[in-house]
Formats: sequence, C-alpha cells, structure tokens
Amino acid sequence: MSLAEIRTLWRMARGMPGAGDHAGRLEAFYGPQAGHYDSFRERLLRGRGDLLEWLHPVAGERVVELGAGTGRNPAYLNSAVAALESLTLVDLCPSLLAQARRRWATAGNVAVVEANACTWRPDRPVDAVYFSYALTMIPDWRAAIANAIAMLRPGGRLAVVDFTLAEDQSALGRTFWRTWFGHDGVRLDAEHRRMLCRLLPRHELRVRRTPVPYLPVVTVPYYLFLGVRD
Repeated sequence: MSLAEIRTLWRMARGMPGAGDHAGRLEAFYGPQAGHYDSFRERLLRGRGDLLEWLHPVAGERVVELGAGTGRNPAYLNSAVAALESLTLVDLCPSLLAQARRRWATAGNVAVVEANACTWRPDRPVDAVYFSYALTMIPDWRAAIANAIAMLRPGGRLAVVDFTLAEDQSALGRTFWRTWFGHDGVRLDAEHRRMLCRLLPRHELRVRRTPVPYLPVVTVPYYLFLGVRD
C-alpha cells in the first residue's frame, strides 16, 4: 500500500465534516485528497467506461457531466471528446476542479465550471447529461435529476452510474452499507433509480456488484441507467 493510499484511507476514516454548507464540506474532505483522488478510486468506481460507451456521444453533440470532480471520466471517451461541439464539467469542489482544469487545459471544447448541479443550466439544451458516482453525494438529488432532464433537448439522453441498495440485500446489509458510505457523505438510496425510471420511461437499467478494496470477498451493488427524454 502506497503512502498516498494510506493518507486517503486516513481522510476517509475521519469522514466527511458535519459543519458548514455542502460546498465547504466537499472541499474540506476532498481538498487534501485531490492529487491522488483518481488513483485510489480507480478500483472502486466501476462501470464508468461502460456508462460512457453506452451513452455514446457522437461528433457535434453537446454533453454535460454533473458532479464531474477531477474530470477523469471523459478520458474513457478517448478521441471522441475532440469531436464533440462542447463538453461541460460541473462540480462544487474547487480542489477537484483544479485537477480537471489541468487535465483538459489544451482541449478548446471542454469547459470546467464551479457550480451547483441542482441549479446550473447551459445556455441552450444539450444532447446528453451524465452523473458518475455523484447523485449519492448530492443532498438534494431529486433537484439534480430534475435539472439534468430539464437541460436535455427532446430525444436527449441522461446516463447515471452510482452505488445503490439492492432488493436481495438483507436489512442488516442495507444498514451496514448506508452507515459505511454515509461516513464519507455518500447517501445510498434505491429511490434514485426508481425516480429515474419514473421520469424517463424510455430507459435501460442494469444492476451489478463490484469488489470493495481492502475488504476481501465483499461486494457492493451499483447500477447503470440510460434514459431518453421524450
């Protein structure tokens, strides 16, 4: 285990601060981790490449990521990023966004915006919006989903990958994961995917499991969702 991993584990063990507004808590928690945020979470945050392949943005489209963090996820698109009309990365945490700005500094069609995913809107409708392990971090996630759908053009796509609670989990298992993730400000709720399915009836949903680093033989459910706005 590297020194960076030890430091990150220590920050996670201390948990998300309880005082201050949401933006302040995010900065206090993620700021010290920002430089090695991606390398630590690469093994835990599964399905991101699958989600973007499923979303399949094509040349000339306008795409938004809400809760974009360090801007790691668009790298799964490889050369397809350059063919987009625009890609806007939105997040509230300045330290994570600083990493995103460095990562995409030479990409003229990529904008990095410090803003609230519940209220920020583009200047005109977009073709695709996605959340990658962000909805569970947003206190008013209902507003974030509604805002994402509102910024889509008719026929636009909304994609989500995130942790969830599964129907086959025991009550004890649900309590354990809510507590374990909640310590770091991640709020597990199966209602996320139920609301997505209700609001976007034209959709596909897949629920999978991923191993948890440092917890041998333990897996946690996550889901991938892709819906189309009427």
